[in-house]
Amino acid sequence: MGSLLIMILAFAGYLIMYKLYGKYIGYKIYQLDDANKVPAVEMEDGIDYVPTKKEIIFGHHFTSIAGTGPIVGPAVAIIWGWVPALLWVFVGSIIMGAVHDFGSLIISMRNQGKSISEYTSKYINPRTKWFFFLIVFIELWIVVSIFGLVIAVLFKMYPSAVFPVWMEIPIAMALGWAVYKKNVNLTSWSIYAVVLMYITVGLGLVLPFNMPAMFGISPIGIWTIVLFIYAFFASVLPVTTLLQPRDYINSHQLLIAMLLLTLGVIFASFGGNLNIVAPAVQSTPTGAPSMWPFLFITIACGAISGWHSLVSSGTSSKQVRKESDSLFVGYGSMIMESVLALFVIIAVSAGIGMGMEHNGETLVGVSAWTTHYASWAAAKGLGSKVGAFVLGSANMLAAVGIPQKLGITIMGVFVASFAGTTLDTATRIQRYLMSETFPKAFGNRYVSTAFTLLLATFLVFSTGANGKGALTLWPLFGAVNQTLAGLSLIVATVYLKSKGGMKWVFTGIPAVFMVFMSFWATIVNQTKFLQGNVLLTIINFIIILSILWIVVEGIMSFMKVKDTGEAQFESNV
Repeated sequence: MGSLLIMILAFAGYLIMYKLYGKYIGYKIYQLDDANKVPAVEMEDGIDYVPTKKEIIFGHHFTSIAGTGPIVGPAVAIIWGWVPALLWVFVGSIIMGAVHDFGSLIISMRNQGKSISEYTSKYINPRTKWFFFLIVFIELWIVVSIFGLVIAVLFKMYPSAVFPVWMEIPIAMALGWAVYKKNVNLTSWSIYAVVLMYITVGLGLVLPFNMPAMFGISPIGIWTIVLFIYAFFASVLPVTTLLQPRDYINSHQLLIAMLLLTLGVIFASFGGNLNIVAPAVQSTPTGAPSMWPFLFITIACGAISGWHSLVSSGTSSKQVRKESDSLFVGYGSMIMESVLALFVIIAVSAGIGMGMEHNGETLVGVSAWTTHYASWAAAKGLGSKVGAFVLGSANMLAAVGIPQKLGITIMGVFVASFAGTTLDTATRIQRYLMSETFPKAFGNRYVSTAFTLLLATFLVFSTGANGKGALTLWPLFGAVNQTLAGLSLIVATVYLKSKGGMKWVFTGIPAVFMVFMSFWATIVNQTKFLQGNVLLTIINFIIILSILWIVVEGIMSFMKVKDTGEAQFESNV
């Protein structure tokens, strides 16, 4: 099956399922009603709670949930073959990921925009809240810490992306000022902003920047410090100042990138140069773990990811202006992220075969793919994963007439911009989590943000001045993240059980699947950690106990709650 046919069939499938399944989930299962009060209106404060047009909040939500996740995961998982990767991305996103994201968003909106760990106290019990808090805290700690490293590595890989990525900040702030203070036309001014941003992309080609080492700290460490300083201000500023306009620009950048990639697939296919060179299925690649369960852990964003429940119940639930908008924001964003993952699969299974330089030689076809994916060790590094996507995409853009060097810069800026969004969104969400859980100590947003970033800085430099300390806990992330997805679905299942009938089935089945797969992966990881990594062994063991506790408590709450279970919930607060 050619890449063009795959793209057309997937596009049609996404559109049909959004119209049919998505709307059924929204209006029949969750019974969306614009008469219900939403936190953005009821608790509006101009800083975190701000009623926002659905197009703008869609931009924020999508860019926050995406980051590098839908790029990195599929670019690694292709080593098991393009068929299992494609099936999981398409099916997983429709019946699991989008349901998970939308459910987390609407339940939070019906609970004053509280985070998932907070409303877990209501729908299961207060004891479970603390175990949920532990898992969420660890995940956010890793995300904030690792994304400083991720962006620093991207800047090192693509120095021409540094200038446009940083220039996006003043452009976004100017757009926010014009829209909210001067009431200018959003559509026309956002177009001006995007055009200006792409001018900076061109300038980035002639103004590349390589960060030098300073004070005995590596360039990656210096970049991480700079990024954390930026994240502090981005997290405490009102969402209308930077977060919303920057993410809105990023959403336009996404649409442009997807349009270019769509044209690239079409032109390259008709030119006869875009052929799938990755194997359909490769169950035992060299050095790789078993496809089961690790395919479902490796591809998270793009199919289903626990991180999304944190964004849904963190920033987005405080900005959606009416319940009907939540379907477009929650379910729609996940579908769009899956489309991005689809393009990644095409880029790394076919685009990379259009040409790759290796040791002074140009490789094409199967030889290009097998050289890049010679083994698990060769394919799993960040540079290798992102590089495969950027190179494959640039090859396809070249078929449209865009020079490869410019194509690489465009895609490098695209990836780095999304990673930056994830960094400061995660910082803001961790701030919410701390202030909700410990209001007396961390009620002040400056204090909670500073604590979040100081803790991340400690982890980043825990192994020295190279700034790579976050990699210490990174092996935990995949299983923890997917565990969170399963646990979030458990909470949604208990919630829907109270609404009567069999509504809970739509979240219950995905919950069982995700908890089983993630717990399986956690146990496999534990057997590896026991071979000498004491720190990961201890933390992973605590996570295992937390999972078991939440699952048992969730099942008990599910069995107890009746169709009129709201009164039971209230008694647990």
